[in-house]
Amino acid sequence: QVQLVESGGGLVQAGGSLRLSCGASGRTFSSYSMGWFRQAPGKEREFVAAISPYGRTRNYADSVKGRFTLSRDNAKKTMYLEMNSVKPEDTSVYYCNAVIAADTPRALGSWGQGTQVTVSS
Repeated sequence: QVQLVESGGGLVQAGGSLRLSCGASGRTFSSYSMGWFRQAPGKEREFVAAISPYGRTRNYADSVKGRFTLSRDNAKKTMYLEMNSVKPEDTSVYYCNAVIAADTPRALGSWGQGTQVTVSS
């Protein structure tokens, strides 16, 4: 089983950039498709982006397409979310999780603490 820890969140101005990291422990990170999700106060958790085990397939929510870039380094057991041109509506707690597949981003494991991203206008 993969244990995950999110990091890299913070306060950023609208139009700025931020990079989130999802660090994994365990041997099987490279076996899983991985995804990012986010949850804003009072809203349901929503899908952001997902990537296949070796990065060949990436899937993005329409709301972040063209602004966010997902990547992974299996040797470091880490997934990254590069967030550019951020908007106030990107303000959320961001979570990572293993998913069924990049194009079927249903989370497989339990949720961690997440990392807070706050975008000021």
